[in-house]
This record gives sequence, structure tokens and C-alpha cells, in this order.
Amino acid sequence: MVPVLNALGTFVPGVTAILRTMVPASFFRDRLAIQWELSPAHQDIGCVQDGPLKIDIDATWASHQHFHKTWEERLSNEIVAMQTASPALVIADTPYLAIEAGSRAQIPTVALASFTWDIVLNEYCNATDNSHQQLIQCIRESYAKAHIALRITPAPRIDAFSNIIDIGSIASLTSPERDRLASALALAPNERTVLVGFGGIPLTSLPLEQIEQLRHYRFLFDGPVPPGYFRIYSTKTLPFSFKTLLASVDVIMTKPGYGTIVEAVALQQPVVYVRRYNFVDEQPLVDYLHRYGRGIELSLDDFTQGRWEPALRKVVDLPMPAVPPPLTSGAADAATILAKLL
Repeated sequence: MVPVLNALGTFVPGVTAILRTMVPASFFRDRLAIQWELSPAHQDIGCVQDGPLKIDIDATWASHQHFHKTWEERLSNEIVAMQTASPALVIADTPYLAIEAGSRAQIPTVALASFTWDIVLNEYCNATDNSHQQLIQCIRESYAKAHIALRITPAPRIDAFSNIIDIGSIASLTSPERDRLASALALAPNERTVLVGFGGIPLTSLPLEQIEQLRHYRFLFDGPVPPGYFRIYSTKTLPFSFKTLLASVDVIMTKPGYGTIVEAVALQQPVVYVRRYNFVDEQPLVDYLHRYGRGIELSLDDFTQGRWEPALRKVVDLPMPAVPPPLTSGAADAATILAKLL
């Protein structure tokens, strides 16, 4: 959403965003270039996770059902907030509450989607539990009220919307600073750097003892690292942003999540990934990586046991893909469409 809003600011000078989200203001301060204000609101549930690699399916359903017990109250509050703000446009990525409220408030409402929650939950649906299907149907009915939906590349099949426009991939790239990183870590000529980042939900454990033994590598972990390790660093202790590290390391280790995979492909960075196998946008992202980038899968067992070296060695030897990566035009594509609506 941030790259789209920044691109929109170049098309519509003076545009202002009201951010209805529980994401803290600190996230947007150095990222969002247009004028904005934060209006905290719980828009959706998503998935309840036990770390970045395991979805708690029972807790996810329980949380959704609890959320929907107060659906009418939440919807009424969102409609009032929209009517009070009186915006020219509602953009939803991709809470169905905002789309339903925007429709009822008679404000043009646009979905920006690389997946939707109905197809996510359908992966976990118990065929014998009617409440699951009823909840999914409720979500789909809300999504169907969007004026248009912008489907971001790559994405799974999305069919909840009546009017879908495909746009390019969205990335916010930073220039690499490999030499400065090598100097900061005092790298030896034969050492490689590996960024271990699994998205916004932190890893609760790493096989620290095993990966400390992997000579010729330095590991930059997006989380706290106990003292006493020579080869493992917390990214918080380094004078680089996460995006700069993403562009500057030799290998990225991650789960297949939209931002990291698309940006790694655009930067032509090799990726070792650990799959969940039950999240709906994972396969399109893996296919995108293997078509346009360089990627090797590491099994969950090999990841947790610290058997990383074969995959790390193999991924850097992969040839560059024959097909160049597509342009990351999605933010400009979306902004062009949104500007016309404004």
C-alpha cells in the first residue's frame, strides 16, 4: 500500500491518506511520502500464527467467529468513521470490513489484492462445519461490493470481485551497499552474507549452535541474537535498513511472502525459502521466483535442524534466469487508475 500511495502522490499533488489500521505510526514515518494521519482500527483477523511458519487453524477460525459476533457494531463504527472523514475514495488491502463499509457509505471503494481472506480461509475449511462456509460466504459478499479490484502480480486466482483489473508487481527497492556491509562486518574475502528474515511475525528460535559452525558465512537475523556468537548478528545492531540489507547480502533466507520474494527477484538476489504449504499465495510466489529469479527450497526439518549449507551453496551457483524479471510497475499502474477515480 505504501508504494501505491507514494505513486498516487505524484499523480495527485496534495492527496492525504487516513490510515485505518493497527500498524503503528512508526512504520509509516520514514516510508510514506504523502500527508497522512493514523486512525487506529481493527480491520480484520488474518491468520493466527505460531511463529512465521505455522498457522494455528483452530485459533484462526475461533478468532474469525469472535470477530463476526460483533460484525454489525464494527460495520456501523466503520461507516460512521468514513462518513465523518468524508473521503473521496476508500482503498482496501484487503479488509472486507472496509469494502462493505465503503459501499454502504456510498464512497467509491477499491480493493488492492495479492490474495483475499475468503480463499485463505477456504484452505482451512472443515467441510462438515457449516459455520465455516457461512463465514466465507459473508466475506465474499462484502468483497463483491468493491467498485473495482486491482489484482497485483503475482497472485492466486481471485474471484470474489465483480470487476478485476490486473496490475504489475509492487516493490520498493533500495540500492545495494555491499562494500559498506562488508566493511561493517569485517568480512574475509571467502565469506558470504545471509539475511534471515521471515516477515513481520518473529521467529521464536533458530538453530544457533549449528549455524555458528557454518564457516564462510555470516548470518544477519531479523530479530534478537543472544551474546556469544561470532557469525550471527541481529539486524537491529547494524547501521542498515532491512531493505538495504535485502539488496546487499549474498543470499536471502525467508518464507515465500509477497514483499521479500518480489523485491528479491527485482534485485536478482538468490533466495533459500522454507514453505508452509497451506497459505494460498505461496505457490504463485514460488512459481514467480523460479521463473524470474533464483531459488532453492529448504525443508522445514532441514531449517530447524540447521542443515543449511547445501542449499546455501547450491543457490549461489544457480544460473541467472533466461527470462528477465518483469517491471515492478504495479504501484504506478494502481496510482494511474486511482487518480482517475479521484
